[in-house]
Amino acid sequence: MRALLSGLTLLTAAPAVLAQGFAAYISPPRVEVQAAPGQRLREVLEIQHVGQQKGGYRFYTNDWTFGPDNAVTFSDALAPDSCRPWVAIERKELTLAPGARYRYRFEISPPADTPPRECRFALMVEGLDPARVQGAVSFPVGGRIGVIVYAAIGGAQPELSLSASRVDTVQGQPTAVLEVRNSGTAHGRLQGYVNGTDADGKTYELAPADLPILPGETRRVALTPVAEDGKPAPRPRFPLKVQGALEWGANRLPLDLTLAP
Repeated sequence: MRALLSGLTLLTAAPAVLAQGFAAYISPPRVEVQAAPGQRLREVLEIQHVGQQKGGYRFYTNDWTFGPDNAVTFSDALAPDSCRPWVAIERKELTLAPGARYRYRFEISPPADTPPRECRFALMVEGLDPARVQGAVSFPVGGRIGVIVYAAIGGAQPELSLSASRVDTVQGQPTAVLEVRNSGTAHGRLQGYVNGTDADGKTYELAPADLPILPGETRRVALTPVAEDGKPAPRPRFPLKVQGALEWGANRLPLDLTLAP
């Protein structure tokens, strides 16, 4: 799978673009790997420049945080537990011809005495050719992509458990929400489907939001009905009975809940 402008950060916004600006596909949109202490791990991103002119790009690493509102904040400053000193990137700048592809390499070298933990960082790809946009005043717009890398070192694993469940308002709608705790040493994600039955006896297939739950954190994970092709997502009437099990890795999180506002 590849993503166009996955994790895009626009420096500003404007009504009309007069030049190509950032125009790249990056694959994969995130990297999740296993690494061993004292061994070098090599990984590759594929970059395809889809602009009609040559495109220049800059590469660097960032630390990042994941807020309670599920917003990612990137930082050039080293976090206290940053593993970015273990990371080596192939090159800092690159120019690609229209339609060209490039396999960009980077390495992670955890020290031999690293305890089980997760190395997390963002590999930033930033356009060097800002577009010109025309409004009341003409000004440049740039863009960048942050490809999130998760490297589980020394067998680090998540350990997910359900802390609480309730109904919250999400995007203006009452929504079933799970509070999920991660007491492990690597991030985890809930996956799969469970069954929901609402106050009118209607049944739904429910899926969790695709959110990373970082070690030591408790995160709200929305559980929403799956929409049929071409149709809006259904809106169950609460109370909602939820039954089944979600998965995280090779493990299961059983659910047998009745949720009401």
